[in-house]
Order: sequence, then structure tokens, then C-alpha cells
Amino acid sequence: MKELLYWIVECIAKIHSYILRLNDAYEYNFTDKELHFLVIGLMGMGFIFIIYPIFKWLAKHDHVMVIAWIYVFTLIIVITFAIEIGQKVTNTGNMEFADIMMGVIGFVVMFLIFAIIREVYKAIRSLIRGSKEDE
Repeated sequence: MKELLYWIVECIAKIHSYILRLNDAYEYNFTDKELHFLVIGLMGMGFIFIIYPIFKWLAKHDHVMVIAWIYVFTLIIVITFAIEIGQKVTNTGNMEFADIMMGVIGFVVMFLIFAIIREVYKAIRSLIRGSKEDE
């Protein structure tokens, strides 16, 4: 886990250094805060332009549960990372990638159980409605 986080931090540091070099090379003189504003803002808008059409298509085709799953899955990833980082910072536990994976797998397994129960319920409801129409 520690190696993964160091690798992520190293990648971010390289990107950060590259952007700072561009800032210096072209003499834009943006402050660190202005660069964060620009880079994160542009990155967020890039995600919007990619994600919005996908979610719009999913909603149009009655796949709202998929949208909800993607949102919750993203939250679970963020929360599990936050818990593990918090354990490292506060020394209240061991920061382990395996803990993150088990938490995420727990959500996926429980969601699969929910999805199966939901589909069985929908099938039974459809059969009941179908048999009432036959009468």
C-alpha cells in the first residue's frame, strides 16, 4: 500500500514539476494557487465532457441504477483510501492496500446480492401482474 501511494505521489509530483516548468518557460507567472485553479478546473471539465454523455445515455435507457452504482463505487474508493490514510497519519491502524480491496470487494459482493434479490422481486412482480391480466 505504501509503495502504491508513493508511486501515485511521485507521478503527481512529476506532473506538477512539468506544469511549473511550462509556467516558467512561457513566463506566465501563475501562482501555485492559480495553477491549482486552472489544472483542477480543466481536469474537472474534461471529466464532465466525458462522463455527462455517458450518464445521459444511461438515464435515457433507464439505467439509473448503473449511475447510482458508479457514484457509490467512487465514494467507496475515496472513503476507503481516506480511512487507510487516516490510520497512517494518526497511527490508529495499519495502512494496507488489502484493506481497501476487501472493503471495495465487500461493496461489490453486497451489491451483487442486492441486484439478484431485486431482479427476482421484479420477475415475481411481473409474473403476478401477467397472471392477473390473463384472468
